[in-house]
Amino acid sequence: MERPVRQRETKKDSTQAEKQDEQTCDECGSTALIMSSDQGEIVCEECGLVVDEKNIDHGPEWRAFNATERNEKSRVGAPTTQTMHDKGLTTTIDWKNKDAYGRSLSSDKRQRMGRLRKWQERIRTKDAGERNLQFALTETDRMASALGVPQSVREVASVIYRRALSEDLIRGRSIEGVATSSLYAACRREGIPRSLEEITDVSRVEQKEIARTYRYIANELSLEMRPVDPVEYVPRFCSELEASEDVQAKAKEIIETTAEKGLLSGKSPTGFAAAAIYAASLLCNEKKTQKEVADVARVTEVTIRNRYQEQIETMELLSS
Repeated sequence: MERPVRQRETKKDSTQAEKQDEQTCDECGSTALIMSSDQGEIVCEECGLVVDEKNIDHGPEWRAFNATERNEKSRVGAPTTQTMHDKGLTTTIDWKNKDAYGRSLSSDKRQRMGRLRKWQERIRTKDAGERNLQFALTETDRMASALGVPQSVREVASVIYRRALSEDLIRGRSIEGVATSSLYAACRREGIPRSLEEITDVSRVEQKEIARTYRYIANELSLEMRPVDPVEYVPRFCSELEASEDVQAKAKEIIETTAEKGLLSGKSPTGFAAAAIYAASLLCNEKKTQKEVADVARVTEVTIRNRYQEQIETMELLSS
């Protein structure tokens, strides 16, 4: 008997909404009606007649006249985030052993609060899947902090890991390996240049496993990663080398010119960028040693010498 009642009420509400949409001004017959949010009135735009009043105000009961008052009076929680296994929707018990008035708790209450915190952490993860997700997202956040990547990359990495978990791609692989691969994929998706060597330095997994897991996840989830542009590494490498803007601009020019001639095909983007910076420093009379550039780019000096010779030969051929 309840279902027909609900249907009649819904139909009645929709009829009232249609009548309100078709409402016209009694004075001039105009349909240009404006809803006044502060007074709760419907006013005619043509003649100014108050057509309806005492409407329900769906806004807050408080008023704010500037941004500071609005922030102080608004009562909302933190936004949901993918970087937490429960998306930040559960409650947490503060670690401070003080009451609402700032007074220290007695020893008995401190023990009781300690037990409550322990059980709170236990009930936040109800099954093995959530425990897996909690550990992986914590590991991702640790590595992202060490790499200094923005929050957007952490969100994307968390979404990629959640997709891998939902499609059962973690079976037979380590949680750390999949989490690290998700972070590496997120860096590439967001255009934040981080090499595989840099990712390996902050991870607890070997580079071979990270590369293998990354290729598997990218293929199964159809991530469609574009090749890394060596130009994206130039600003960060030049900043660490304390090189000038002229060196940075010249390195970008070398990369773009030689890449157009197909010299980048099959080459490591970090080594290619490092060689271009080394060549640019020589051309701008701000010589940086091969060892300095190699340490910043995390490549060998042999790689820099080989890429440097290829780039210089190509540039000389173009200029001749």
